[in-house]
Amino acid sequence: MIKMYLKVLYSLLLMLSFYGIPSTGQKKKETLLSEKVGQLMDWTGKRAVIRMNGEKFRRFVKAPPRNYSVVIMFTALQPQRQCGVCKQADEEYQILANSWRYSSAFTNKVFFATVDFDEGSDVFQMLNMNSAPSFIHFPAKGKPKKSDSYELQVRGFAAEQLARWVGDRTDVQIRVIRPPNYAGPLMLGFLLAVIGGLAYLRRNNLEFLYNKNVWAFSALCFCLIMTSGQMWNHIRGPPYAHKNPTTGQVSYIHGSSQAQFVAETHIVLLFNSAVTMGMVLLHEAATSDMDIGKRKSITACFNFVESLLFPYW
Repeated sequence: MIKMYLKVLYSLLLMLSFYGIPSTGQKKKETLLSEKVGQLMDWTGKRAVIRMNGEKFRRFVKAPPRNYSVVIMFTALQPQRQCGVCKQADEEYQILANSWRYSSAFTNKVFFATVDFDEGSDVFQMLNMNSAPSFIHFPAKGKPKKSDSYELQVRGFAAEQLARWVGDRTDVQIRVIRPPNYAGPLMLGFLLAVIGGLAYLRRNNLEFLYNKNVWAFSALCFCLIMTSGQMWNHIRGPPYAHKNPTTGQVSYIHGSSQAQFVAETHIVLLFNSAVTMGMVLLHEAATSDMDIGKRKSITACFNFVESLLFPYW
């Protein structure tokens, strides 16, 4: 009878070990994970973007267990850093995080956080980072891959671009909802009102609408704006320039041929305008009735400007 009882007890132990009974260590991991998720949810409820320092980063991002992804913006927002791009990127990042926080699909699958250089310089050193802003996705399992680092210089920091990248890395689709901005419609209304007022004041003399020079100048300005890359800036939302928070060096020209800064488009616009103006002056010098001396002066001026711009062309 005792042998039969021992056999049944042994069989039960085998079945329990086969199907798995949570051990003490497993229970501790589950409890720790629940506490971490609960703390992150509590912080997210107060603020869509969690501010992290070195201690919080090591505890909630680096240390296991973790079944959630964390998207972190590494930035330098303190005034002494003079990182204007960081402020612009932070505004877009806040829009993205708030769109996710107040979405009906919000879960604890992904959290958004920031690490400021002055509050977590040890994190920058740990990750060998020497520039800001930067975005890195820390997946729920494993270490970040190359594709988990956002290509800011190529894609820009617009909230919509960041949302696409987050969707690619986490399968979480975020619909970006921007706060209403009435500046554009107000400026357009003001411009139309000014044009309408001027047309009304000159209602008896609208010959300027048939002036070829006016339309030629307008078309020329439009072409210069488009060819300098302003539309690319509008679509991609690149930073105006890039400042290295460590060295303080400011770059106005992008090192890659597949991206650009806003400042770079302004430089190209000035170059194109100077060359166009030179061509117009050469045409005037060749076709106008001005004396030979003025024609030679215009030609010499154009050649001088061309010699200055040609090395940078």
